Amino acid sequence: MEEKYFEAKKVLQEYNQEHLLSAYEKLDTNKKEELLREILSIDFKQLENLYKGVNNTQNTNTQKIEPIEYVDEAKLTEEQINMYKQKGKEVLKSGKYAVIIMAGGQGTRLRTQWTKRNI
Repeated sequence: MEEKYFEAKKVLQEYNQEHLLSAYEKLDTNKKEELLREILSIDFKQLENLYKGVNNTQNTNTQKIEPIEYVDEAKLTEEQINMYKQKGKEVLKSGKYAVIIMAGGQGTRLRTQWTKRNI
């Protein structure tokens, strides 16, 4: 276990995180082993890269996204519903994508038929 301790300490020193071992001596043997295992499992290089990239801005697409026309499902025929389902499946299978915006739980709270459908 001493070897793991020095290995963990070396990694922590490299990333200025030695404080993670500040209470090491107060731990029982099992907790010491667990702490060392967890420290050695952390990818500090990845964390450092993520931290450095926090303020990097990405060039985003500036195309305007416009909503599609609202369709009231209750007014659709079964044939129209099936047609929309089929179109959706075709888009997904072709490698394209779809965007779905849900109304944060309203359907389940109000117990609408929408939540009971197998879509």
